[in-house]
Amino acid sequence: MPAEAVYNRIAVLRAERGISRKKLADALDIHYQTVGYLERGEYNPSLFLSLKIAEYFKVPVEVVFSLEPFPLLGSEAAK
Repeated sequence: MPAEAVYNRIAVLRAERGISRKKLADALDIHYQTVGYLERGEYNPSLFLSLKIAEYFKVPVEVVFSLEPFPLLGSEAAK
């Protein structure tokens, strides 16, 4: 990842809730392919979009986004 990478848990949050990329994209008024770009780290969202995503999932923005990689689920660091 580049120095200005923004890591996210969008895919994890979607999977937990059974939400498709299309459903999330429609709720955020963005193209469904943009959700894929975000999940893969190919596109960093604006502050506005970041806040909209966090609001959609009803979690603080730092639960969704980080400047550091998130620990892998099931690892000791994640506990």
